[in-house]
Amino acid sequence: MTPHGRHWKTRTLALGAMFAAGALLSHGVNRATPEAPAAEPTTITASAAEPVATFSIVGFDPETGDLGIAVQSKFFAVGAVVPWARARVGAVATQSHANTAYGPDGLALLSDGETAADVVARLTENDDGRSLRQLGIVDATGRAASFTGDACLPWAGGKTGEYYAAQGNILAGPEVVDAMASTFESTSGDLGTRLVAALAAGQAAGGDARGRQSAALLVVREGGGYGGFNDRYIDVRVDDHPTPIRELQRLLGLRRAQMTSADAGRYLRAGEHDLALESARRTTTLSPNDGNAWLLLARVHVARGETPEAGQAGREALIQDPWLKTAALRGLIDKALIERLLGIDSFAQLWESIEADS
Repeated sequence: MTPHGRHWKTRTLALGAMFAAGALLSHGVNRATPEAPAAEPTTITASAAEPVATFSIVGFDPETGDLGIAVQSKFFAVGAVVPWARARVGAVATQSHANTAYGPDGLALLSDGETAADVVARLTENDDGRSLRQLGIVDATGRAASFTGDACLPWAGGKTGEYYAAQGNILAGPEVVDAMASTFESTSGDLGTRLVAALAAGQAAGGDARGRQSAALLVVREGGGYGGFNDRYIDVRVDDHPTPIRELQRLLGLRRAQMTSADAGRYLRAGEHDLALESARRTTTLSPNDGNAWLLLARVHVARGETPEAGQAGREALIQDPWLKTAALRGLIDKALIERLLGIDSFAQLWESIEADS
């Protein structure tokens, strides 16, 4: 794992020096590109353009092949700018006066077989604004690279390790990146869990020195998107919130509930009732205020012949979402399921007390 960071006491720079190359991190190697010759001493400040303070981590899961990015920033809707990924290709985080062309261009180069380190070099060498950029890449084999330009505002830097690259700018200090790296390495679970845990650890270590506003998590998996039509396995964003990582964790829970609900339905159709019950229970745990989750659990209990449990789950469905009665009367819910539940007194009594439009 390779650390990299810079501090500056003054942010007044000559134009010629401002476009000097940053340092490239890949597999523990720090390759510094020679500085460009000094130009005419016209001076500007690094804050002439609005700075974007951000910390992110890109990662790879060798067991599933998942690739992803988690990011937080004192910036509105950071998820619309920083994260880029494609299943079986790689993941890119572009930040700090972000050059958003790094996203699609980097993925195209990775798709052509170039390594993460080579892609970082290719992208930055042709960018006159590279001294202001920050970039993290992981490829489809888990090789990672990170770049921090010489003019990124302090604290700025990154670390790479096995299957990840973590980086940030305008941070409280190097401990933010250190915390992200160590947490990613030590956390078990799927890639989304590990990425968000790393982000939370970075915030706990001080995070963005300017504060916090938005966060995002993108995980790609072949055929993992809605209906299997794309690779966006997890794509959740918090555009403006006082505690964006906490809200991101909540949204991730809802996405997991969506996935476990789909699992329960698939198991139920396959006659695998034990697995269906496990997934349906997990769904209500992840999304306890969702009436549809409880109705799904009732459906599973009916299939298993568990009448009291079906009635209890059905009642909870109506408590959480009384409109389900209207939906049922309009034919939007399986009629046979409702008829079975109406044969259970505890459910029928609550049903009759709810006003509904047919």
